[in-house]
Amino acid sequence: MKKTLFLSPPTFDGYDGGAGSRYQCKREVKSFWYPTWLAQLAALVPGSKLIDAPARGLSLDVLLRTAGDYEFLVIYTSTPSFLNDTKVAEAYKAANPNLLIGFCGPHVAINNESSIQASTAIDFVCDTEFDFTIQEIAQGAALEDVVGITILKDGKAHFTGKRPLIEDMDTLPWVTDVYKRDLVTSDYYNGYMLHPYMSLYTGRGCKSRCTFCLWPQTIAGHNYRTRSVANVAAEIKSARDTFPEIKEFFFDDDTLTDNRANVEALAVELGKLGVTWSCNAKANVPYETLKIMKDNGLRLLLVGFESGDQKILNNIKKGILVTRAKEFTRNCHELGILIHGTFIMGLPGETRETIESTIQYAQELNPKTIQVSLPAAYPGTFLYTQAKENGWLIAEDGDQLVSENGVQNSILDYPHLSRAEIFDAVDTFYKRFYFRPGKMASLFFDMCKDWSVMKRQLREGVEFFRFLWGRENTA
Repeated sequence: MKKTLFLSPPTFDGYDGGAGSRYQCKREVKSFWYPTWLAQLAALVPGSKLIDAPARGLSLDVLLRTAGDYEFLVIYTSTPSFLNDTKVAEAYKAANPNLLIGFCGPHVAINNESSIQASTAIDFVCDTEFDFTIQEIAQGAALEDVVGITILKDGKAHFTGKRPLIEDMDTLPWVTDVYKRDLVTSDYYNGYMLHPYMSLYTGRGCKSRCTFCLWPQTIAGHNYRTRSVANVAAEIKSARDTFPEIKEFFFDDDTLTDNRANVEALAVELGKLGVTWSCNAKANVPYETLKIMKDNGLRLLLVGFESGDQKILNNIKKGILVTRAKEFTRNCHELGILIHGTFIMGLPGETRETIESTIQYAQELNPKTIQVSLPAAYPGTFLYTQAKENGWLIAEDGDQLVSENGVQNSILDYPHLSRAEIFDAVDTFYKRFYFRPGKMASLFFDMCKDWSVMKRQLREGVEFFRFLWGRENTA
C-alpha cells in the first residue's frame, strides 16, 4: 500500500470549498464542514493520513515539510479552488518529484481533459464516484489499468473508461474512524449546528432535478443509494461512545427525506441511541414523518426554499409548491423543529419584483436562520449550459465564481436585471430578515439562555457584519 496523503489544501482564510461542503466560498459566518469525501477515501487506504489544512489553519509551507514522507497525494478540488489547488500540487511535486498526485471532485470529473492538461504536476484526475478508484491506485495498480481516471498518454488526455456507481453502500467503511484518527472535532462548526457537531453521509444521490445543484448532476446521480439502517445506526452508536463531546450529528445526504420509509426507520433507531441529529430535507415532508423524526431526536432541518416565486421554482425544476412549503414550515414550527432555510438570489426568471416577494416569503416562513447565496453556475449543471446558451454567463473561468478574498461573485447577468443588482440583493435580504425587532429579540433571548451560546453568537455577529462589509467592498 502506498504511503498516502489525502489533502484538503489551504486556500482563502475561512474558505471551506475543498471539503464536503456545497457552498464553495466564504460564508457569512466562518464555518467548516468535515471533509467527508476525503475521509471516505482515507478509510479505504490503511495507514493513510488525512489533513484538512483550512480547518487546522495550516499553511502550505508547513505542509511541505512532510512532502517527502508520502508516495501518493490525493487532493479534493472544486471549480473555484482548482487553480489554487494546482499550485499546491506543483509545490508538492517540486518538493518530492517522485510523488504520485491525483485530483478528485466534480470539477475534474466534468473537465477531465483540460484538468489533466493544466499542469504536469497532476498525474491523473478522477471521474465520478472515485472511492475504489483511489483504493486501487493506492494498492499499486498501474494507472493505465485503473478504470475511472483520465491520464496523459502520448501527450494527449486519455480516459480509461467509466466506472459504475456503487450500489451496495455498506461496502464503504465508516468515516468516523478516520475522524478519530486525523481530525479535531472542535475545528468544525457553523452558525446553526450545536457545537461541536459531526457530519457524515448515509447515502449518495438525489431524486430531485434542481438545475443548479452540483453533486447529483456530476458525481452521485439521481438514484438515491443508501446504506442500511443497521449500518448507519451502528456507526452513530460507535461515534456517540467515541466522541462524547459531540452534541449533534448531521446527515449530509443531499436530501435524507427522499426515502421516507428509510428515514422513518433510521429515526427510530437514532431515538433508541438518545442522540440529537439534523439533516437536509425538502419542504414536502408530511406531518406524520416529521413527527416520527422529531420524537426520535431530530432538532433541525436544513431546507432549500430557494425562492418564494412559483415560476422561478418551476424554472429550476425544484419540484415543490410554495403552498406546500408553507404548510411544511407551519408543521415544523408546530412540532418544534428548527429550520435553517437557504435562498438563492438571481435564478432564471428573477426580477426586482420576485426578489421582493422572496424576501417577504422568508419573513413569513421565519426559519430560525437563513443562508442567502447567488446562483453558482458550475460546469456540468443544467444551469451552466442554460446560462451559456442564453448569454447570461459573464465569465466561464472557474476562478470567477469567487473573488480574490473568497466572496461569492455574481456571474449571471440578465437583460432586465444586472449582476450588480443581484449581488446587492443578498445584503438587502440578510438585513431585512435579521434586523426585524422580533427576530433580533428571539436571537437575544436564545443567547441569554446559555453563556456558551452567547459567546459564540457574539463572535458570529461580528463575523456577519464583517461579511456584509466585505461584500460591499467586493461589489
